[in-house]
Amino acid sequence: MVKIKQGTAYKYIIGFLLSIGLVVGVYAIDNPEAPDLIGEFEKREIIYLTAIDRPQNSTRDFLVSYDNYLIFLDEELNKAADKLNSKLPEARKLELMAAQQHWSKYRDAEFEFIKNTWTRKGFGSSAGISRGDYRTSIIKDRVIQLLHYTKNF
Repeated sequence: MVKIKQGTAYKYIIGFLLSIGLVVGVYAIDNPEAPDLIGEFEKREIIYLTAIDRPQNSTRDFLVSYDNYLIFLDEELNKAADKLNSKLPEARKLELMAAQQHWSKYRDAEFEFIKNTWTRKGFGSSAGISRGDYRTSIIKDRVIQLLHYTKNF
């Protein structure tokens, strides 16, 4: 059996707690005076989410609602990227452009995977609903990520 000195155990415990605190506290670094960009986005998207969540929706209604939400998210993505780009120092603007190009390739590959996996043959009439949900979640995640970045400038 290995004995650990009492002082050593306390150092490990304190180190562990500090590391947990740093991980949890990362979001507290954002500028508290900055506008709540994510909250504003969530207010704008609520009409699309409400349309998707209507219990009386037919399959066609779901598909139309997801298509409308996808259009909205594409517009929000462009706005978020433009807003971030306008706040970045010149040296970072090219990096953002490259990151967006790489992300677009990732998005396109994911969309292809989703299209080929959630087919009507394999998943019936719910396939389109699943495709809509998966596609919109990918774009929404990027919008939120860009808005988080923007809060720092």
